[in-house]
Amino acid sequence: MNGVLCLFWLFEICCVRFGMDSVYVVEGGGGVEICIGDIVTLSEDAGKAILKVYEQADENWDKQVKSDDSPLTRADLDANDVICSKLKTLTPNIPIMSEENKQDSFEERSKWTYFWCVDPLDGTKEFIKRNGEFTVNIALMKNGKGVIGVVHAPVLGETFFGVDQIGSFVKSDKIGVEKISVKEYSDSDSGLVLVCSRSHLDDKTKEFMSKFSDPKTISMGSSLKFMLVARGDAHVYPRFAPTMEWDTAASQVVVEQAGGSVVNVETNQPLTYNKENLRNPFFICYANKSNN
Repeated sequence: MNGVLCLFWLFEICCVRFGMDSVYVVEGGGGVEICIGDIVTLSEDAGKAILKVYEQADENWDKQVKSDDSPLTRADLDANDVICSKLKTLTPNIPIMSEENKQDSFEERSKWTYFWCVDPLDGTKEFIKRNGEFTVNIALMKNGKGVIGVVHAPVLGETFFGVDQIGSFVKSDKIGVEKISVKEYSDSDSGLVLVCSRSHLDDKTKEFMSKFSDPKTISMGSSLKFMLVARGDAHVYPRFAPTMEWDTAASQVVVEQAGGSVVNVETNQPLTYNKENLRNPFFICYANKSNN
């Protein structure tokens, strides 16, 4: 191995190790330090709780329909208990916004500098279909922007995580930990890969896709759509259907720290969080789009 390749190899190893062992220091938090590895492990523990339900007969899932017509199962609630219990132990002074918790008033939330944004089971519809395309999403937010994002796919055995100013990584049962990055592309390129939701392919999405030259499409459920962009397997993911902040917070960190972006369709600015209305605007997730 020549000197240049050796240095590159050592740099990659250091980046991966630093990614897992890195510590985020909470500003003004009295010296509170958050080990990224602890949050990765927590997401995997929540995934184990989900799989424990997933492996049972579906009549034991305690399926319900929430007030917004979205499904809920015992797996959602069990994973939420695992996550919230551990976060309260790790960071007792950082509030938690979870899909499965009662939301605090905006008056109270507007005082938050840091908070955890959690979707304990993103893709409950995919869980019910038993296609394995669901995730555990945990993000640490600071002043409306994500600084830590973890997305765990229990069935796939993969955990994606991004840390502000450090990068994004994937931890796999097969390959260990690897650094990931988005692809560079131009809108005029032929054969770009566009990600579609398996549950939400609408006319506006089809119209958007028609603007590209011979695009290829991938259908995927839950936050795994973002991960296809983050790891370089796709170029664009448009979303013209309703989502909430906990659906996107963790994934946006992973995409951004991998070199991509998640932007509001109307403003072309990054999605922001802890708004008075927790519903996201329509957005597009891009890899590294060039201006050529």
